[in-house]
Amino acid sequence: MIEPYQVVGLIPTMRGIRYRDEIKHNLEHLEHLAKAASWLSAMALPVRLITIPEGALQGFNDEVLDHDHEWFARECAIDIPGPETDALGRMAATYDAYVMATAKARHPEFPGRFFNVGFAISPQQEIVLIHHKVTPLQPVEHSVTPHNVWDRWVELYGDGLDAFYPVADTEIGRLGIMMANEASYPENARGLAMNGCEVAYRGPYPHPHAGNGFYEIQNRARALDNNMYVVANQIGTYYLYTDSDVPIDTFGSPSMICDYRGSVVGEVGYAGHSTYVAGTVDIGALRDFRARAQFGNWLKDLTTEQYQAIYRDPIYPKNLYLDRAPYDHAEYRREVTEKQIELLHSRDVWRRPDRS
Repeated sequence: MIEPYQVVGLIPTMRGIRYRDEIKHNLEHLEHLAKAASWLSAMALPVRLITIPEGALQGFNDEVLDHDHEWFARECAIDIPGPETDALGRMAATYDAYVMATAKARHPEFPGRFFNVGFAISPQQEIVLIHHKVTPLQPVEHSVTPHNVWDRWVELYGDGLDAFYPVADTEIGRLGIMMANEASYPENARGLAMNGCEVAYRGPYPHPHAGNGFYEIQNRARALDNNMYVVANQIGTYYLYTDSDVPIDTFGSPSMICDYRGSVVGEVGYAGHSTYVAGTVDIGALRDFRARAQFGNWLKDLTTEQYQAIYRDPIYPKNLYLDRAPYDHAEYRREVTEKQIELLHSRDVWRRPDRS
């Protein structure tokens, strides 16, 4: 039996990097924040899971500044495992908790490229889960995705759920990762749930959408739709560089923990500085609900044959970066976004503005 425990979602101040060595400034900050958050939160129940939001190690400068992909892969991306994950492993051991985080990272099979990678580290300092982001923040995120290199990815990992929605079976439940914009698409949460996920980490979401309620709506819906916990922690304040003295609010919404019925069981309002959110995860109650509920346990009622018709025809082009580096922002709009909108018009999925 898994006893109820506390999960802590860190909401750190984030400093963008210009080269990999600057990550150490963010790691030092995270260590201080984890100490305070874990000590105070453990007064309720033991803290067994600490989540670190996407961007907390490196910032989002590759996206904001439209950096060259290959330069960023060479100068700023990390390797997993590596010194950065070793540091987070020590955090996991110190607090006897699993640590979930993300980083822009290289892949040995794709030289000159980087992916946006989520990972989980056990209290024994072992990497127990690696997830490659499947839906970046379109149209500005330069990270490569498995779909961008589809043919080679399937050759390496197959085309099953584990290739795109891996889940780690741990002593605190089955953990999965749903990074930032991935949760904008219900299919990504459903992929995790169909692979058995019970606790999903969800990364931060930017202004103005987060501040207008998108973040909470998506978090609660993904939890409710799939009967799983969603731990969704934002970033506090963004400094573009490690030596910058100009704080910028680019996220601006509450952070929260949602239970398997979509209720918020832990929340902290956005404050524009470093803080954390905490709440209780009860895996035993979740499993009981999944087993005994007649209504509200949605997965048991999926008519999968019927839903396959929705996705029979391709929309987004696969293998986009199999043989080239990712586009910059202007190229992406011209070569991808405009063509995709035209495709949906041609299929009459969307009507053109000049048509009734």
